[in-house]
Amino acid sequence: MRRTGAGILILTAAIGLGIGFLVDQLLTSAGRATFVPGVTLPILLVLLGGFVVVLALPIRRATRGVAGTPVDPFRAVRIAMLAKASSIVGAAFAGFAGGLALFLLTRPVTPSVGSWGAVIATIVCGVLLVAAGLVAEHLCTIRKDDDDEHPGDPGPGFDAHSH
Repeated sequence: MRRTGAGILILTAAIGLGIGFLVDQLLTSAGRATFVPGVTLPILLVLLGGFVVVLALPIRRATRGVAGTPVDPFRAVRIAMLAKASSIVGAAFAGFAGGLALFLLTRPVTPSVGSWGAVIATIVCGVLLVAAGLVAEHLCTIRKDDDDEHPGDPGPGFDAHSH
């Protein structure tokens, strides 16, 4: 499994930004109020980030030999995939809230402080979820063993011509 790259996170945030801007544009063109994220959304994003990191810590201890138990590779992969998904979701929410903020900045009327607070909190907590996902993904990295060589590969230092 490859690590989550910056490219996918930037692309996801950019798509979220466009969708956030478009949602507010469509709402105001229909005569409705702009979308404001609920106060619980940033809280849930932070809780999810903490949860993912807490799940990854036993994997890290097991890979470093601290836990005294062998690493369950299936559990490590599941948690690494959860961490990867969390970082992508965090980028999407941060981008979406960034699109909402961008729309608010383009309006001639200054929005309320409550609107700004929820949008900025969602951006910050989305970025925190990205960071937590990347940290958890790093914690789930299992060191390569010497016996992880490719089949038929005799390994380093083997000279096929001398045998």
